[in-house]
Amino acid sequence: MPRLKSAVHVQHPTTRDWILLQPGDEPSPELAAEITNPDAWEESEAPPATPPTGEEEADKEPFGFAAPSPEEDTEGLEEAPAPPRRSRKASGTEDTDADA
Repeated sequence: MPRLKSAVHVQHPTTRDWILLQPGDEPSPELAAEITNPDAWEESEAPPATPPTGEEEADKEPFGFAAPSPEEDTEGLEEAPAPPRRSRKASGTEDTDADA
């Protein structure tokens, strides 16, 4: 089983809890799949990369703040109005005492 050579923070794929794995740990295959940095593993012990299938990605719910998907109905959602723009006074219009 592959061993870590450096500490790694991973998010558990099911519970979404953050886990700190220490050097020398041999994580379970589901946690090992979450570790994307190949340099975290001891020499030539990196687990084989298994690209996620489309079905696995479709089953996962979005985590964190996500924009609505294009399929979702966005009718009734209005964009916030732009803040009013402020203008500057022209630099040559101020009275100065330099001429006096």
